[in-house]
Amino acid sequence: MSDKQNLWIFGYGSLIWKVNFPFLRKLPGFIEGYERRFYQGSSDHRGVPEKPGRVVTLLENAEEKVWGIAYEIAAKDIPSVIDYLDYREKNGYKATWVTFHPQDTCHHPFETKLYIATPQNEFYLGPAPLSEIANQILHSKGPSGTNSDYLLNLAQGLRDICSDIKDDHLFQLEILVRKGLSNAASNCPLS
Repeated sequence: MSDKQNLWIFGYGSLIWKVNFPFLRKLPGFIEGYERRFYQGSSDHRGVPEKPGRVVTLLENAEEKVWGIAYEIAAKDIPSVIDYLDYREKNGYKATWVTFHPQDTCHHPFETKLYIATPQNEFYLGPAPLSEIANQILHSKGPSGTNSDYLLNLAQGLRDICSDIKDDHLFQLEILVRKGLSNAASNCPLS
């Protein structure tokens, strides 16, 4: 089976640590021209309609790059994987294509499919002060679990890829959420 028959999917959020579909191999690496932000509302996985959580999407930024994992999907599995991802990413995400740069430079850059939520979708929450985003993440839970687990698993997943990845937005939120979880355990409010 040649690579031309297969499909590559780029994961930059929960796909880094929760794949749930068959793949032939995975490669860590990055895409350029985007930044990862917790600006997308999640009322289907990490929150509920009355109290949406916040999950990541990508915003265009020519100066930045986003680390993640590309998964190679066998041609025979493409229809079922796409059906699964279309359902999983239904809450405002759309598919697009981007050039992926593998961490291992023995591999040349190649095109991958990814799911991105644009500011025009109805579930987009947009920017807010980090403390407000952290508070929302701390207090949101949906069918897929707590919003804080999503954030903490994503931060650890990125560290597992490469310990010196720069993602200030994510790692500052991680600090605030860990502080909030610690405060909640000792009954102190997040400040």
